[in-house]
Amino acid sequence: MKFRLTWLLCLCLLAPLVSMAEDLLPRPPELEPDIQFWIKVYTKVTTNEGYLHDQHRLSVIYETLHFDADTPVHERKARVEAQRTRIQEILRHLASGAAPQNADEQKVRDLWGENTAPERFAEAVDDVRFQLGQADRFRAGLMRAGTWEAHIGEVLANLGLPAQIAALPHVESSFDPGAYSKVGAAGLWQFMRSTGRRFMRIDPAVDERMDPFRATEAAAQLLNYNYRLLGTWPLAITAYNHGAEGMLRAREQLGTTDIVRILHEYRSPTFGFASRNFYLCFLAALTIAEDPDKYFGPLHRGSEPQFVEVRYPACAQPGIASCGLVRPALGARGLRRATARILVKVDLGPAGIAAGRGEARGGRLRDAARKRTAAGRGRHQGRRRSAGHASHRARDTCRRRCRSGLGAGHCRASFGRDDGVRVLPRAER
Repeated sequence: MKFRLTWLLCLCLLAPLVSMAEDLLPRPPELEPDIQFWIKVYTKVTTNEGYLHDQHRLSVIYETLHFDADTPVHERKARVEAQRTRIQEILRHLASGAAPQNADEQKVRDLWGENTAPERFAEAVDDVRFQLGQADRFRAGLMRAGTWEAHIGEVLANLGLPAQIAALPHVESSFDPGAYSKVGAAGLWQFMRSTGRRFMRIDPAVDERMDPFRATEAAAQLLNYNYRLLGTWPLAITAYNHGAEGMLRAREQLGTTDIVRILHEYRSPTFGFASRNFYLCFLAALTIAEDPDKYFGPLHRGSEPQFVEVRYPACAQPGIASCGLVRPALGARGLRRATARILVKVDLGPAGIAAGRGEARGGRLRDAARKRTAAGRGRHQGRRRSAGHASHRARDTCRRRCRSGLGAGHCRASFGRDDGVRVLPRAER
């Protein structure tokens, strides 16, 4: 009896929270068919498959294409174009008012409905679109998400933002902190340089978009700004893709904050397929993330990174542990530091610091650092032979460069020896 009363009390307490979440992130029934389309994209078809569909009425899926894993890109594109052309010819035939002549034409007619006017088929000719599947990427993202969800939840809670926003990186990067897009967006939250500079340091030495901790804070600040400007979370989330000014124009042009009307009626050269579907993709990703076992079965999710934060000189030597700076933190497996606002991962070993790296443009920056070091190594060696303060000068050089953001990899290259500091391979980052 006592257990039953406790359970009823929990339900009563949780009910307002569920209702509040639904109010903040509405899921209008008019959008449900399109949300279900994205759930299929994220769970049913992999990157070796895809749908040919209507870009405005997503529930109209003409055909599912399958490719071999080793099929070259140009062959995939050729096959997609061939099938697109075939479907367009069927639509033109139906637009003429003629009755279906074969099973393929009847299938297309049934997808649209018997009462569809010929004019609607004519409009659909130019709306045939191919969507590549994402199921394998989404599954990998669910496994990676466990690493970052706790920090994301903490940051969102600190700003009073809905906890459900933590699902947004599924849409942006599949929770890959090292992701780069074709248009230049980078990191877990896929910031463009122009937007990222409003909240982070992005320059030739440091790119904080690649720091999942710092980028999460920046994304929360941007979303908070969007919400204060636009007044609703559907518009704020859409603005994360389309831009706050663009969504402000949409709201003013239509005189409404109704996400259904804006997605169906707003027209702008820049409000394309990606922007129009961004909120729908988010709701689909949220649905899957709330019950991943339903779609993918049991998954091995990444564990939250364990670290402590300490301050120490920009170019810390392994022996620094003996000075008492790092040694007290040996209870943690890793460290995270932000010297010159760089994410540095440090695994602790017997010497106190066994590995370190600066997340500053990844390997490209380290390669550039090595080239500069190789060019100047002769000068440094000459100075060491001619001066009695050689090691002091080397440390000064290293310290200046580390503070500018070049990190432990450049320190090691500058000295020409390991000293217990190594750059982590990409697989270990």
